[in-house]
Amino acid sequence: MGGTGPFPSSTGEPDKPVMGREEVDRVLARLGAEHEAIESSLLALQDHAGRRLLEGAELTGVTKDRWATTEQAISLLWTYFDAYTDALHTAREVRSRHRWSTPGELAELTELLRGPGITLPSSASLSGAPLLSEQLTLEAMVDRMNRWYAEALDVIVTADAVWSALPARIDMLSAELRRTRSLAHSVGVRPGEHPSGDDLERITAELTSLRAEVVSDPLAFWSGASPSSAPGGGRPDTTRYDAAARALEDVRREIEAVLDVRQDAERRLMRLRDVLSRADRTLAEARQARGEVLAKIAASEVPAVSGPPTVLQEQLVTAAEYRRRAQWHRLSPLLESLEERADDELLRARESLTAVTAPLAVRAELRGRLDAYKAKVARHGMAEDPLLIERYDTARRMLWSAPCDLRAAEAAVLRYQQAASEVLVPRQMGPRDRRTGEVL
Repeated sequence: MGGTGPFPSSTGEPDKPVMGREEVDRVLARLGAEHEAIESSLLALQDHAGRRLLEGAELTGVTKDRWATTEQAISLLWTYFDAYTDALHTAREVRSRHRWSTPGELAELTELLRGPGITLPSSASLSGAPLLSEQLTLEAMVDRMNRWYAEALDVIVTADAVWSALPARIDMLSAELRRTRSLAHSVGVRPGEHPSGDDLERITAELTSLRAEVVSDPLAFWSGASPSSAPGGGRPDTTRYDAAARALEDVRREIEAVLDVRQDAERRLMRLRDVLSRADRTLAEARQARGEVLAKIAASEVPAVSGPPTVLQEQLVTAAEYRRRAQWHRLSPLLESLEERADDELLRARESLTAVTAPLAVRAELRGRLDAYKAKVARHGMAEDPLLIERYDTARRMLWSAPCDLRAAEAAVLRYQQAASEVLVPRQMGPRDRRTGEVL
């Protein structure tokens, strides 16, 4: 605040038996300037908004204790200032008696300006001790007033800084809390029915308690140095406020998720029905394919196919009921769980179909390989080779018979493949016996 800086300190002069006239005039001029600065600072302190708030507040805790001491300090400041004023007035009156002060007057002035001749209440009275008095010099008075003024200013400015910052922020957060509570109520998020409803109750209680504590004990919510000292040395402690703000933001996000559920509920339910229906159809296809495999493929292990999980269908019915009753806060977590499990179920059904039809895929691959080599042999004019015809017929009979022995069929295809490779190799080493591979 303008005009509330510390008092200028009194530097004093080197002790001398008796001050000279010029020295007396210099000291009186300096004391006069100090008197004006002290008066200006005290008046500014008296008019400070923080002091008026402290005087009218019902204080508790550390603020109550420190303000009680500060009020005594302010009262003593004015007592000391009045004594300082009287001493300065007396010294000026003595100096004004003659243009050239007499030796007696100079001795009297020396005692007034430098001697411990001012009787004042002791500083021990601030600690609750019995009111005592002591003799002080003007310089000691100014030093003590400086200290008391700084301590009083710390209390007033700190309380004012906290009151200027925190209650307004708490009120804004409380307004946001009220809007969030209203929105939560509209989507069924209520205390005792949804965790976020309980969280809103806790945040409401915390903000109510926090505001009351900030108003009654502002000094308990200050962190760091006093704001009247180095700039930026301290700040209001917003730890509890910040925690409440984060908790409210978490609840707000949860309610937004519930709102999203309300807006997208039908779309998500339709998708769930579609995914579960596809999973059921895939499992049915897998069961049918398993019967076909068992009938067509011999000596093959075919995994069993489980039925559709009825629990997912039951939960889907429950989700539809929640939507019908507008119980969005219950629908939200159920839909999230169902969507994940339904996707897993469709994946499981597809994997089951793949596992069941694997023997058929192997048979199809062998058939394709056999026909591919036959076509290759025909392109080279070797289709009428007796050995190739024999081995082809053997492999084809195995692959197109039911049940098909995959291991034997694969061996027959491999033998045909080897024979075909031999007839397609240029005869660089002379004629060979195609049955044994030996050079004739």
